[in-house]
Order: sequence, then C-alpha cells, then structure tokens
Amino acid sequence: MSDKFHPPAIAGDFLSLLASRNLTPVQTLAGTEAPVQTQATTVFAFHFADGVLMVGDRRATAGNVIVTDLVEKIVEIDSHSLLAIAGVPATAFEMARVLQTSFEYYRRSQLQSLSLAAKVRALARLLRENLPMTLQGVGIVVPLFAGVDHHAQPPQPQIYFYDPLGAQFQAVGYAASGSGSGTIRSVLSFQERYGSPKPSGMKLGEAVKFALRLLMTAAEFDSATGGVNPAAQHFATVKVLRAAGIEEVTPEQQARFLNA
Repeated sequence: MSDKFHPPAIAGDFLSLLASRNLTPVQTLAGTEAPVQTQATTVFAFHFADGVLMVGDRRATAGNVIVTDLVEKIVEIDSHSLLAIAGVPATAFEMARVLQTSFEYYRRSQLQSLSLAAKVRALARLLRENLPMTLQGVGIVVPLFAGVDHHAQPPQPQIYFYDPLGAQFQAVGYAASGSGSGTIRSVLSFQERYGSPKPSGMKLGEAVKFALRLLMTAAEFDSATGGVNPAAQHFATVKVLRAAGIEEVTPEQQARFLNA
C-alpha cells in the first residue's frame, strides 16, 4: 500500500481529480526551438433566428504548406456544447477530449449536468494551464465555445470567445477566430448594422448560405482559410446549437441552401 497522500478532489471536478494525482491533461515542457506547427483556421459563430450557427473551414496549414483540407474543427463536447478549434490541432483536440471527459464525469458523479458558467470556466482553466506553451509560441489555441444556458427562461444558446491566456468573453451577436477571422468579423459587423436581414434574424437556410459565402470571401484574402467549392463538393463543417440540442448541417444540405 502506497504511503503517498493524495488530497481529495473537489466532488465532480475531473480537472481537480487529475491535479490531485499530479497528472496534467496537456503537457507543457519547455523547449528552446519551436517546430513548424500545424495550424487550424478559420472558425466563427453567430446567433441566428433559431439558435447559434457554428462554422469552420476544413484547412490545416504548416507555414506555407497546406497539410489537409479535411479537418473537422467543430467538436461536440456534450449534447448542449460545441467547441470551435483555431490554433494548433494537437493541443486543441486534447483539450476537447479532456472537456468531454470532464463534463461526463461531473454528470455521472453528481447526477446533473455542469452549468454553462462552469463549462466556460473549465475551458479557460485548460487554456491557462497551457500558458507555458503559449508563451513559447508553441501549442497556441484560441477557441470559441457555444453552450445552452438552462438557467435562462427560456433556455438560450450563448457564444463565448477566449484569448490564448484563458480570458473568456461572451459574444453578444457573433465571434470569430483564426487567420480569416478579421474578414469574417468585418462582414458580420456590417450585416448586423446595415444589412437586411440581420444575421440574428435569418432562418436556417439563409444563415447557412450567408456563412458559406463568408468563408468563400475570407478565402479570397487568406490562403490559410479553406474556402467552399461546390463544384468539387468541398463544404464547411456547420453545426447548429438550439436549446433542444445540436444538429449538423450536412454537405448535401449546404449545397441545397447555397443554391437556393
């Protein structure tokens, strides 16, 4: 029997359970040289009439090299939470797996789901623990998060964005991250102020068509953003978060909406 003492973890807190056993979900070892990193961009989310639309292109790059155009950057963390990955996929996907396990561990141990505020803080904590890698310029992740606030009446999907150090901010209407985010935020801002319909007033078909055109526009100005090419059957990853849960918009649906 080991005489090593492990302090008790906070009930239901998977990250504290790991810490109590000197385990860390993301390794942050120092290094003197940074390798060429694979980067995943571009992702964005906005409120539309029925909930939140979260979208990601499918390109990953390493320097000036296109690594793949088949990355899935929108990850379902649980039945009411979505994570959009921008940054280094190796680090971001590890964070996604830890969050999935953490949320499920809490649900099973406490017989209830985490609140949206607790979910938002859990991701912020992982980003803070990744600080040594971030300061070295290795493993930087700048994600988006969308979840349903079940304490609101009626329950409402919300969007949050983060900086690389873990600060979190609620987005009123939209958020974007990655190399093509500047173009996308500019168009979203213009449409929300002066367009008709505004993104927040669009139905699903209109919102998906608008989102795909946003990616096509961003790809014109940013080589790291993989655009939408209907002729080659290349589409984005598009997921819808409503109070009732998550729905994926398939490539076939995207093609139909784009041509409507």
